[in-house]
Amino acid sequence: AHRVAVVGYSDLGGRPAFKLALQEAGGRWYLYLGHLWHRGWSIVEVTDPRAPRLVRFIDGPANTWTIQVQVAAGLMVTALEQIAPGWGEDPNQPFDEGVSIWDVRYPEAPKLLGQWRTGGTGTHRNYYDGGRYLHLASGVAGYTGNIYQIVDIADPTMPKEVARWWVPGQWRDGGEQGAPDATSFHGGAYVEGDRAYLPYGGAGLVILDIAEIARPRLVSRLPFSPPFQSFIALHTAVPLPARKLVAVNSEAIKENCDEPLGFAGLVDVADERAP
Repeated sequence: AHRVAVVGYSDLGGRPAFKLALQEAGGRWYLYLGHLWHRGWSIVEVTDPRAPRLVRFIDGPANTWTIQVQVAAGLMVTALEQIAPGWGEDPNQPFDEGVSIWDVRYPEAPKLLGQWRTGGTGTHRNYYDGGRYLHLASGVAGYTGNIYQIVDIADPTMPKEVARWWVPGQWRDGGEQGAPDATSFHGGAYVEGDRAYLPYGGAGLVILDIAEIARPRLVSRLPFSPPFQSFIALHTAVPLPARKLVAVNSEAIKENCDEPLGFAGLVDVADERAP
């Protein structure tokens, strides 16, 4: 806590926050929050950070993870996902999946515009920074682990998939096999220009050329396991383009440190074909 002071606090009505997204509208600032143990999303005005105001809680679908949220350009994109075993799921009840797209130009009154479904387990950690395309980490039927999908929301009431990409070996129903251990696109993709940087779990860092949006092409892949563990070996990949670096890290997830050591690091992408 050295040189850090608490400015404000909200207990969010007893619903701990998970993912957060921030929006400024009309000179006021709003946080949008996903929740791990509650099904839905909260909106908090933080214009005065000393006095955060819980505006409302939006109920989400039952038996469904609503943990991830992105806000940009007046739209909110909320991930819907099957709850992982042991995290509060009811395997005997249905769940919802995919992404919901909301109009948040009026921050305190979100309006649901549309929903897109994967046909599988839904989406996890997605990316949206405005514009026409969503970049999704999707659990799609017929594949092992999550894959990368690009969805067009030019009309947010009728989202359409325009592309998908996966590590060879993931397409089980297509007869593929041999993907690296724990291959799953954790997400989100991080897009800079015509490049998408994908933290791909046990498959490591993937760099894609998405100049032709309907045909993502592999630029390079850098594995991290071995020597590191394969389970969520790469959780996040954030490019620092001016420095030709990508900041990466694994995810620690088990209680009481009951897993191999995680890591954070920097990848040199001055030659992006040989990171």
